[in-house]
Amino acid sequence: MKDFAGTPGTLTALVLRISQCIFAAGSIAAMATTSTFFNFTAFCYLVASMGLQVIWSFGLALLDAYSLVQRKVLNNSILVSLFVVGDWVTATLSLAAASASAGITVLLFQDVEHCSYLKECEKYQISVALAFLSWGAIAISSLIMLWLLAAG
Repeated sequence: MKDFAGTPGTLTALVLRISQCIFAAGSIAAMATTSTFFNFTAFCYLVASMGLQVIWSFGLALLDAYSLVQRKVLNNSILVSLFVVGDWVTATLSLAAASASAGITVLLFQDVEHCSYLKECEKYQISVALAFLSWGAIAISSLIMLWLLAAG
């Protein structure tokens, strides 16, 4: 397998994983600080999806950090295959959750003008924006993993 930016066990991979984890945790925090997010199924799905994203990204960040300390690049094809499947599953779930939540946010709080709590509306929007940023980082990771698997 080739070694290039984003390969598991490199600094770039660690930065991508940490950014995924931070954006997903921020999305959860912004949504969980509202009092009515549980009234909307899409927002509950967003919290669940971002929770899975935090767990997946944090686990792989720890693996990347350990690999960096040991000065080993993880080039095992079976391990990379697992990363590809996990990244694509979490990327798909994250995009679906972020898109559904964005749709609800736009529909209820701009088109219907249902939002009477301005602070909560802003938190919903921040949560959705952070979810899309998390998805962007996981999309980059998943494409790198797929490229790495295909090149190997």
